[in-house]
Amino acid sequence: MELFEGQPTLDYTTRELEPVQLSTLNHIEKIIEYADAIGINDLLFEKARSFIGIVSERLSISPMQAVLFSLLFNNFNSSVDTDDLSKLLKCPPIKTLHYMNDLDELLKKKLITNNTKRGDVSYQVAKDVVAALRKQDVFVPEAHRNIAIDEFFGVLEDLFDQMADDEYTPGEFHAELESLLNDNMQLLFCQKLQSYNLNPEDKVLFLLFCHLSVNNHDDNIGFHDFSFLYDRKSKSRSVYHELRDGDHVLLQCKLIENNCDDGFINTESFKVTDHAKKELLAELDPKNMKAKRKKGLILWDTLENKKMFYHERESKKIEQLTSLLKEENFKKIQDRLSTSGMRSGFACIFSGAPGTGKTETVYQIARETRRNIMMVDISNIKGMYVGETEKQIKAIFDDYKSVVNTGDTAPILFFNEADGVFGKRIEFNKGSRAVDRMENTMQNIILQEMENLKGILIATTNLTENLDKAFERRFLYKIEFKKPGPEARQSIWQALIPAMSGTIAEELAARYDFSGGQIENIARKCAVEEVLSGCMPPAEALRSFCDDELLPDTGRSVIGFTV
Repeated sequence: MELFEGQPTLDYTTRELEPVQLSTLNHIEKIIEYADAIGINDLLFEKARSFIGIVSERLSISPMQAVLFSLLFNNFNSSVDTDDLSKLLKCPPIKTLHYMNDLDELLKKKLITNNTKRGDVSYQVAKDVVAALRKQDVFVPEAHRNIAIDEFFGVLEDLFDQMADDEYTPGEFHAELESLLNDNMQLLFCQKLQSYNLNPEDKVLFLLFCHLSVNNHDDNIGFHDFSFLYDRKSKSRSVYHELRDGDHVLLQCKLIENNCDDGFINTESFKVTDHAKKELLAELDPKNMKAKRKKGLILWDTLENKKMFYHERESKKIEQLTSLLKEENFKKIQDRLSTSGMRSGFACIFSGAPGTGKTETVYQIARETRRNIMMVDISNIKGMYVGETEKQIKAIFDDYKSVVNTGDTAPILFFNEADGVFGKRIEFNKGSRAVDRMENTMQNIILQEMENLKGILIATTNLTENLDKAFERRFLYKIEFKKPGPEARQSIWQALIPAMSGTIAEELAARYDFSGGQIENIARKCAVEEVLSGCMPPAEALRSFCDDELLPDTGRSVIGFTV
């Protein structure tokens, strides 16, 4: 629908056009149009009175809040910080302070969210609000009153995710959780928890423990799991010391307890006590709790079946590995190894040039053996501060152990593109950087965890020559992936583009020494072209796609494999 008939130039000397039966979204567009031309002043509220009034009425907000909401809605795909807000309002940054109360009201009504990362505040229209207005519905905040226990923990999970994404200040978050508890006092969990009379910060911490225990089935919780709750380092340090020294109220009330490693108390690992689970979580259905354990995993039955093409040597090794990882064989092999006093875990490394099928092979093995995948985000780990990286690596293995110990089938712990993690360790000297020491500490943790591994670890790498010897010894299966030969390339061409003739496939396979990944790129281009033109691209277009896939030779040295 057109905003104005024929999109005429706005005439601010006359009364604005009366709005017809437009959606809320259209009224918001009108407000934005007027605000862009007039600015935020009395004239705007006079000329766009009808549109502002309708948005104000439909969303139950004040006229000023309707204008602010509309301006933020114009940037619904990104957050708006205070500098951006002053530009939207066409005023000096200090004048935005006049609008903070209105923004707080929009936050309370859940029409917008805020992000408080690094102390800066930014605002964004909530995603569910955008979805509602796009469908021409009036947004009504979801009520979480008198809900079932399963739904309660679902809401709790969403709230903690939002807090981790800095959408709340600690004070706002405490108020949100308190409201959730008070609105659901029909639940035994809420009644029992409120009876402990914990202060707000301790209550939030225990709620996080319960969330991790129920939603993630996590009984190995470390400080890294809840440090995001505190906006001041002094407070986070205080909580850390109280927990480590056994002085924290949650420990004294026997709501949480330390974990034990090989008979020794781990003062930095905690779980909800069995007593607390029995007293507070009795309403939960154990079947639903078991289903929650899949959170954070790539599920094997969601992986697409793909035909893979290997050299004969690769094929035999992959078939053997797939066979031994099938559950009926895996348990027998583990029992035999344990009885013989040998390590029962399986660590494997796939090496080879990019695009040779290493990652996809892991997916296909997982699908074939019905094992879920726990993917390790290496870039996220490496980007952390010194000290946090080591904790995160330890947490990954702790989480994996928890899943292995509580599940029927061990998932695959997958380190994809792990060159930077399994590389050669650095020798220390007086001038060694803290980052170098962190790298070595992290690698030592991984080596120790691989030694004690009870499940399955698979890593992929492009640079085997950089692999540390200590890691190399711990990988039981090592499979090198080579680029496919001409016959395999022809098969890949025809598998990915079934309409391609055998003659063209044979020509392209002989002419271009591509990996499977490169051929898939061209197949995707071919599919796009077919959608746009309505027919299969001719042979000449396919050759052009192939030529475009080849990077020009710049004369630079090649890092890694040469083929």
